[in-house]
Amino acid sequence: MDSQKKSPFQVEQDYRIFFAFMTLVLTGMYGMTLVTNPSLRQSWVVLPFTILMAVHIILHWMVSRIIQDPSHQAPYVIGQGLLAFILAYLSQNTGMTLALYMALIGETLGFLGLTRWGALATLYYLSLSLISFLLFSDMDQAVFWLLTVIPVVIFVGMYVTLYVRQADARQKAQTLASELEAANRQLTEYAAQVEDLTIANERQRMARELHDTLSQGLAGLILQLEAADAHLANDRQQKAQAIIANTMVQARATLADARRAIDDLRQPSLDDLDSALRLETSRFTGATGIPVELHLDPTPPLSKPVKETAVRAVAEALTNIAHHARAQHVEVDVGAMAECLSISVRDDGAGFDPSSIPSGHYGLLGVQERVRLVNGSFEIQSTAGNGTTLKLEFPLPTDRNDNEVEALP
Repeated sequence: MDSQKKSPFQVEQDYRIFFAFMTLVLTGMYGMTLVTNPSLRQSWVVLPFTILMAVHIILHWMVSRIIQDPSHQAPYVIGQGLLAFILAYLSQNTGMTLALYMALIGETLGFLGLTRWGALATLYYLSLSLISFLLFSDMDQAVFWLLTVIPVVIFVGMYVTLYVRQADARQKAQTLASELEAANRQLTEYAAQVEDLTIANERQRMARELHDTLSQGLAGLILQLEAADAHLANDRQQKAQAIIANTMVQARATLADARRAIDDLRQPSLDDLDSALRLETSRFTGATGIPVELHLDPTPPLSKPVKETAVRAVAEALTNIAHHARAQHVEVDVGAMAECLSISVRDDGAGFDPSSIPSGHYGLLGVQERVRLVNGSFEIQSTAGNGTTLKLEFPLPTDRNDNEVEALP
């Protein structure tokens, strides 16, 4: 028996209530029959009558087990009908006859339903009931039997049908509740997985934001302090002081970069790309003194992921120029064509080999990841002594997929 049938609302418990009521009625009719029919009180009659009544009631209580095997259903119906026929004949009581057969009809309709076999079993019981009735009464009483049995059968049939439907609905509700509980557990597991993925994505995002703003700056400070310590050890105080002064300048620049990165994390980019790029280039010029020539074509409204990626990429390029390029001039060009947005950042600095970027420089890696997430392209052109050009292209979202792009992390 499954877990649903073991629940506090199981259908079998309702059957027990029905059987208890039926047992009470049959026991009452048994006692009334003994009182109204003196011939039954003789020992050679009352003993088999009592035994047959007990067997009949016990079989009622065992019906839920017996009918589990379909091959036992027909013998049960026939056997109980014959037992009821014998008991009705011995009792010679109209009330006992009705009680016996109406209980059997209700029980049979309960496990066979309103089917062909249920109808045949009902007809079988009604036939036995009529025969039993005629055995201890005359034909004139047949009309009484008809007027009594038909309404009772209709009532029993309607009651059992409604009861079975209610039981089926309750069982379906229990099944649905179990399925909902399982679905809720599955959704909880999915939510935990999504939360884990969100945390992982947020860690990657913060790594892209902070990357080597602190690590590179602190590494440079450590190198300069080690050099100053070496000069002090060799009693070269002037060189040590010069290095310490330069270290203080670099420490302030690193602190400013860290504050800018934290500010960027707390405050998203400005409302439009032009304003955000102007702010980035003005910050760069104010911190380094390197002039930036900014060329901006009119751009259509951009999704938030594309706009943030473009601003972060330009900010990273300017940060790398400030730290490594030793440039004198920078150009930032933004152009919007029919299907894509193009951005280039050029400097006239020392240049480098893009294929041999030292490990630990996560800025360019972060830019590549951001560009990939919005289906853009990323290219670096640089040679030693000829400066560096960073080229970016982003597909412009259409009305159809703008919402999809907006949902990207």
